[in-house]
Amino acid sequence: MEALERITERVCRNGHPDDPETPRPLLSIDEFFEGNDVVGSIGCNLIDIPHPNEFFKVFKAISHRPDVKDIRIQVSAFDDPDWPFSDTVYIMTSASESEVGSWFPEHLKPDEIWEGFVNQDYEAYEIPAETRPVAVWWD
Repeated sequence: MEALERITERVCRNGHPDDPETPRPLLSIDEFFEGNDVVGSIGCNLIDIPHPNEFFKVFKAISHRPDVKDIRIQVSAFDDPDWPFSDTVYIMTSASESEVGSWFPEHLKPDEIWEGFVNQDYEAYEIPAETRPVAVWWD
């Protein structure tokens, strides 16, 4: 199965993510980044839009931290036929918001960081014990 077929099947399993009635998909970093060569699928408003692989390397490193149990990438839209788009990533951690912000290199720094999921419908996901979701968001 090609990467685009795989990601399309995954993000549309509960309905199309652009339909407001569809729960927002929460992808693992491997699901979102494997086969993703679409510049702008994440961090599209950063200066010198980075290749997705730059984000993948940062998230892989973050995922190996002892205070991180999981990372989930919210699919915000799938209006580009080449790859779903994300502006929000949830890091399941016991670290503070300011600590999480320090994990990103300057050129990939999120615009905002907050604790908790935003008030919308998400696909089923169980937050790992002793952690909470810390959101990182790029405008």
